[in-house]
Amino acid sequence: MQATITVLGGDGIGPEVTAVAVALLQEVAALGGHTFTFQEALFGGCAIDATGDPFPTETRSLCENCDAVLLGAVGGPQWSDPSAKVRPEQGLLRLRQHFGLFANLRPVRTYPMLAGHAPLRAELLEGVDMLFVRELTGGAYFGARQEQGDGDTAYDTMIYTVPEVQRVARVAFRAAQTRRKHLTSVDKANVLASSRLWRRTVEQVAPEFPDVRLDHALVDSFAMQLIRTPSRFDVIVTENMFGDILTDEAAVLAGSLGMLPSASLGEGTFGVYEPIHGSAPDIAGKGIANPTGTILSAALLLRYSLNLAEEAAALESAVIKALESGARTADIAESGAPVLSSAEFGERVRVALRKVG
Repeated sequence: MQATITVLGGDGIGPEVTAVAVALLQEVAALGGHTFTFQEALFGGCAIDATGDPFPTETRSLCENCDAVLLGAVGGPQWSDPSAKVRPEQGLLRLRQHFGLFANLRPVRTYPMLAGHAPLRAELLEGVDMLFVRELTGGAYFGARQEQGDGDTAYDTMIYTVPEVQRVARVAFRAAQTRRKHLTSVDKANVLASSRLWRRTVEQVAPEFPDVRLDHALVDSFAMQLIRTPSRFDVIVTENMFGDILTDEAAVLAGSLGMLPSASLGEGTFGVYEPIHGSAPDIAGKGIANPTGTILSAALLLRYSLNLAEEAAALESAVIKALESGARTADIAESGAPVLSSAEFGERVRVALRKVG
């Protein structure tokens, strides 16, 4: 097949990890007889510096005329003032809103060979394989907000409508049907009116999926159970801010924030794929960042936007083979063990991909 992929390297380690993922996508294309065309564009802090806009018109145009977007990370110390009128994170919100990317899929699984890097006993990590479905274009991140008067009072409105909850709930139910048929909906219905609407709407959607077992959890209780008994969960659906926080918490189960990918999807096949980690400015330019989350995001791109399920599975398997062979970046290496650069880790995955493919 032929596909065009827009690469938004972004800031910090973003260009480094996306370069590794692009090289592996090129390998996938060569092995499978596909043609992938890559086009790069400015996004985030670097775009602010160059154009004054974190999501420039030219970048938006390239994204509108491609099959999928591979995104690195945005932000850094020079753009860290939360009161600044223009910030890198605004580009992310506008990108999601512009393309209607309302469902953020964040798979979380544990790797036995990395159990020592998680702050939990190894037996608690056995069998952990869950999928978070985070609503991405509603809630407090997109509701009305204002700082009033002299700045002593401010508000951010967490607002949801029934159609917004219905569509993301259906994504989560469908995902559960392909997995262990168990969906947990996370809210704060004992306090928040928006959460009561959320819970009521998810329950109304549930009869469309009679083969899926639905249960509910309050976000504070769920945050505790996520650490105490993580293997009990299959698919989790939740609103925007809760999903943002909980998936960062879940990252410790995998041993490093650098391990987790994500896919942001709308109604069609177009999607934005990115690791959940930030721009890590403290290690930017050193070539030592863990590219696993970005590589696995590229696998999600193959699966959801290009409908190349076999190639996606092969790339995911190659990552596991590389880890099993002892390939480690600094964040997941044992003390005194050999450490690979980002590019070297990618090369180990490429070698494994050739054997798998």
